[in-house]
Amino acid sequence: MLNNKSSNQQPFPFTFFILLFIGLSLPAAKAILRNEEQYGSGASAAAAGSLVKRDQRRALVVTEYGEISSIDISDGHRGPYHIQFITLEPNSLFLPVLLHADMVFYVHTGSGRLSWGDEDDIKRVAIKRGDLFRLRPGSIFFVQSDLQAERQKLRIYAIFATNTDDDLYDPAIGAYSSVRDLVRAFDPKVLRSAFKVSDEVIESIINGTDQSGIVHAVPTKKETFWDLEARFLKTFLTGKDGSAFNKNKKKTKTYNIFDEGPDFKNCNGWSLTVNKKNSQLLKGSNIGLFMVNLTKGSMMGPHWNPRATEIAIVLHGQGMVRVVCSSTAAKKSECKSMRLRVHEGDVFAVPRFHPMAQMSFNNDSLVFMGFSTTTRRNYPQFLAGKYSVLQSLDKQVLAASFNVSNTTVDQLLAAQADSVIIDCTSCAEEEERRMMEEIEKEREEEEAKKWEEEEARKRAEEKEQRKREEEEAARKREEEEAAARKREEEAAAARQREEEAAAARQREEEEAAARQREKEQEAERQREEEQAAKQREEEEAKKREGEGRQREEERRQEEETERERQQQKEWERRGQEAQTEQEEARRQQEEREGKERPEESAREEEGRQREERRQEEETERERQQQKEWERREQEAQTEQEEARRQQEEREGKERPEESAGRQPEEREGGGRGIDVEEGRRYLRVLKV
Repeated sequence: MLNNKSSNQQPFPFTFFILLFIGLSLPAAKAILRNEEQYGSGASAAAAGSLVKRDQRRALVVTEYGEISSIDISDGHRGPYHIQFITLEPNSLFLPVLLHADMVFYVHTGSGRLSWGDEDDIKRVAIKRGDLFRLRPGSIFFVQSDLQAERQKLRIYAIFATNTDDDLYDPAIGAYSSVRDLVRAFDPKVLRSAFKVSDEVIESIINGTDQSGIVHAVPTKKETFWDLEARFLKTFLTGKDGSAFNKNKKKTKTYNIFDEGPDFKNCNGWSLTVNKKNSQLLKGSNIGLFMVNLTKGSMMGPHWNPRATEIAIVLHGQGMVRVVCSSTAAKKSECKSMRLRVHEGDVFAVPRFHPMAQMSFNNDSLVFMGFSTTTRRNYPQFLAGKYSVLQSLDKQVLAASFNVSNTTVDQLLAAQADSVIIDCTSCAEEEERRMMEEIEKEREEEEAKKWEEEEARKRAEEKEQRKREEEEAARKREEEEAAARKREEEAAAARQREEEAAAARQREEEEAAARQREKEQEAERQREEEQAAKQREEEEAKKREGEGRQREEERRQEEETERERQQQKEWERRGQEAQTEQEEARRQQEEREGKERPEESAREEEGRQREERRQEEETERERQQQKEWERREQEAQTEQEEARRQQEEREGKERPEESAGRQPEEREGGGRGIDVEEGRRYLRVLKV
């Protein structure tokens, strides 16, 4: 926008505020609709800014006399920026703290007194709604709210930074530390030597009960804990007994934005920017302040900040913000254009070079203020209206850029007479509708993507399951094959053992038979020897006896004959016994073989069953052949009848008797049919 107070009529840093407000991203809008989760502080660089909702503030101090909350927000490129919201009930006291960074704050409501110490100087200033003030790092300050008739709370919005762009707030050490904690951290002896006070005072400080950061400011007759702290603060800053606090009171003024006229104003709203040129308080600081008020159905025209990053806080109403990313970004996926719906208490951060526009709804105004983070002059660049940057470009070059005619460019630049803040009825409503469509589209795409991922996961699981099943089946097959091989090896070993046992039994039987034959032969030899001896004795007896040899010989022959008969009987008996023993041994062997060789019996049984099946199949084959002969006989008869019928049709009805006489001949064969009896004889031969 323009700064009407400047002589060169250049756009003033209000655009910085607009850029800050525009810093909301589409993902931030999604966060509003989806549980309103924080987007930006700590988020990736995919957004062209960031958003923190009011209910996402972190509570630091909460008492009945007030509360302090904070947020850390990034613009998507740098940060974090630390912002605190300090609220004091009427007549409450924010206890002394030591600042670690530059503090620039704005008083939103209420009034009170700010006291701070800088080196050996203690100062006081009254603060009220609309005041802007700055405290430097190393300052010790405390704030007391007024007891107003309206009982209005003192609300302060503060940003903490340093004096350089590169060195931001360090979250490791925080924005400030309590003076009470600093003092209590030292030993009593050190404190007595440093403050030159009695042990009683030191013990009161060290052993006092813990106090919250905000207390009631009304003193009682008995000296309260914060009274002691104030006295120590005076001693700590002045080295005396509070003389500087009472005597060295330098006049310090705040900067109140309501005491100054706006930089730009028309029927659609107004804007104001404060920097080091407007206020001496901001010299040496990299923080500026801005405020924008849009009436119903209005818009801060599309623009961008070439230098500043903005952190904005919505003070009243609600509206829509549009932020656009550059189309020539190195990676489009790292920067997304955004549409955001913002409400009172929301905080936004927008980096530089991001075109933006803020719009109010038709039924409500939109008021927001914020902090800029640049020490250099920042001239917001507007796209439309009297101060459009397009006005400075050559029209032919601009026409070539848009790929339109010069006439179209003239019409584009001449149509809008307003500038900075323009009328835009229903623009916020249209942006909200588009935002909802984009969110719905993204939701559908996410659901589709999730469905595809789920399907892919299911397919992968099914594939893995099939693979596991195949592996399990292969493992089972291998186990079965191994078990089968093992069974075959065991069966082969058993067969080998059986064969060896049978061979051993056969050898034993053969050896027994050989021994039996040897015994029989030995007995036969003995009998022959006995017989020869007897014959010799008989011959000698015959010679000794002389007479009667014949009778004795006959008697001897008879006895010999009887003896031979008895020997023959004995031989037959022994042969019968040997045969009986052999049969018994063979029977026992067969029984053993029957018990030890069940597989051979099974094979014999299987062979018998196969023979029976073969006989049944032979019988069935004969039945089929019999049916085939009968079928052929039937077909022959059918052919004969068909031939007879055709013959009758050819010869006509004149010779029916002759045709009938030939039919028996044809049935008897006539060289045309099949000899049935011959077929039957053939079948009988096959059966035999």
